Amino acid sequence: MLMKTASQSLTEQLCARFAERIRNRLLAPGARLPSVRQCAEQQGVSVSTVVAAYDRLQAQGLVLASRNRGFFVRDSAQNSALAQTGKALAAPKSIVNAPVDAAALIRGMFHQPSTKPQPGMGVFPSDWLDASFMPVAIRKVTGAGALREFSLQYGEPMGDAGLRRALSQRLGALNLHAVPEQIITTVGATHALDIISRTLLRAGDCVMVEEPGWAVEFARLAALGMRILPVPRRADGPDLQVMAHYCQLHAPKLFVSVSVFHNPTGYCLAPGSAHRVLQLASQYNFHIAEDDTYSHLAPDHATRLCALDGLQRTIYVSGFAKILAPGWRVGFMAAPPDLVERLLTTKLLTTLTTPALLEKAVAWCIEQGQLRRHAERIRARLDQARARSIKLALAHGCSFAADPAGLFGWVETGVDTDALAQRMPDEDYLIAPGALFHAAHKPSTLMRINFATTQDAAFWTVFARLRDAMSPR
Repeated sequence: MLMKTASQSLTEQLCARFAERIRNRLLAPGARLPSVRQCAEQQGVSVSTVVAAYDRLQAQGLVLASRNRGFFVRDSAQNSALAQTGKALAAPKSIVNAPVDAAALIRGMFHQPSTKPQPGMGVFPSDWLDASFMPVAIRKVTGAGALREFSLQYGEPMGDAGLRRALSQRLGALNLHAVPEQIITTVGATHALDIISRTLLRAGDCVMVEEPGWAVEFARLAALGMRILPVPRRADGPDLQVMAHYCQLHAPKLFVSVSVFHNPTGYCLAPGSAHRVLQLASQYNFHIAEDDTYSHLAPDHATRLCALDGLQRTIYVSGFAKILAPGWRVGFMAAPPDLVERLLTTKLLTTLTTPALLEKAVAWCIEQGQLRRHAERIRARLDQARARSIKLALAHGCSFAADPAGLFGWVETGVDTDALAQRMPDEDYLIAPGALFHAAHKPSTLMRINFATTQDAAFWTVFARLRDAMSPR
C-alpha cells in the first residue's frame, strides 16, 4: 500500500508507480487504467489523490483521457507523430489487429516486480536450470586454444557440424528423419520462426495461426505486415473447417502450429487431425511451421506433423532455451531440401552466423547424455509441481478450460483477467491474461499459469482476494 512520507506525497507515489509500468510497457499502449473510484479502492487512497495522479500522467503525455470512457495508455510513437504532423495516426488495416500488449510478456521477463515466482512467465525458475554440467560443457569446448579460434572467425553458415549431426540423431528418435544438411541452427526458436516468415512470406500475405496462441507470434507476424488468420485450437488439433474456409477464401501461404503441449492450453495433436492438416496443405499449397519448443517435456511418440509429412511441406522448429538455459540462445530448424538454401540465405542476411561456442557446448551436452538426464529430472519435477498447482487452483475456486498438461495451465477465473492483471503488480505478481493469447484483443476470464511458478499458496491467496474484490456482490 502507498504510505505518505515527508519526501513524497501519495499523489507523487501513485503517479510514479503507473509511470514506471507504462515506460517498461507492463501497461502497454491502449491499456485502460482502472477507473478513478476503482483505483482509489485498490490503492487505499482518496478519489482526489487518484484524480491528481492521473492528471500528472496526462501532463507527462503517458495517458490520454477519453470523455465518459476513462484513461488510456498512450503510444509513444503516435505521440511523436502527433507532435510532428498535428494529426493522429490511422490504425493499420488487417483482417484482425494484433494484441496491443503482446510485448508485455517479454518485457515482464526483464522487469519483474519482485523475486517472487511469477505465474505469468513462460520459463522455468532459474534454480531448476542450474545444472552443474553446463560449466563443464563450456570448459570442454574451450580448451587448447579453441576459445581463441572461435572468437577470431565466424562460425559455419549452417551451424556447427557436430551439433547438426547430434540433432539429426535426436530427431530420428522422434521418427523425423533429417540429415545434417537439412538442419540450420538459429539464435533460438523464435529466430527460426522469423527466418521462415521472412523467407516464405511478403507483406500482405495471409498466415494461419492457432488461437489461443502465442501472443508474441501474433505481434511478430503483424509487425512484418502479414494478415493473421486465427484458427481455433481444439483438444485434438486446429479447427479443420475454419482452416478449409480460410484456404478457399484467402489462399494462405503458411500455417504456424504447436503440435505438442500447445501454448497456452497444453493440448497435443491427434493423428487424425494431423493427417487432415497435411491434406489441406497439399491441396491448397501452403507450408507448415511446426514449433516444437516443448519437445524436451513431451514423449517421443507424440504426434508431430513433420514426422508424418517427412519434411515435404513442413519445417520443424525447436530450441534449448526453455530446457537448458535462457541465455544460451541456441535453436534450429529442419527443412525440406528445396528450401534449405533460401532459408540459409535469410539467416546469413539477418545474423551472418550463429555462436559456435554455445553450439559446440550444446552438442557436448547432447552427446554425453547430460541433456537427456537433465530433461528427465525437469519432467519429474514439473509433474510434481503441476499436481500441487492444480490442487491450489481448484481449492481457490478456479477450473481448467483444458486438461492440465505440460508447462502451462489454461485457467478459468470467473473475472476479467485484463483488469486482474493491472492489479496484481501491486502485490508483486505478473499474470498472463487470456486476452493476450487471441489475435483480436478482447476481454477474457481465462489466464495462463506456469505450473513451475504457481506452487506457492501465497500467490493463490492474493489472487483469490483480488478476484473476490472484483466479483459482483
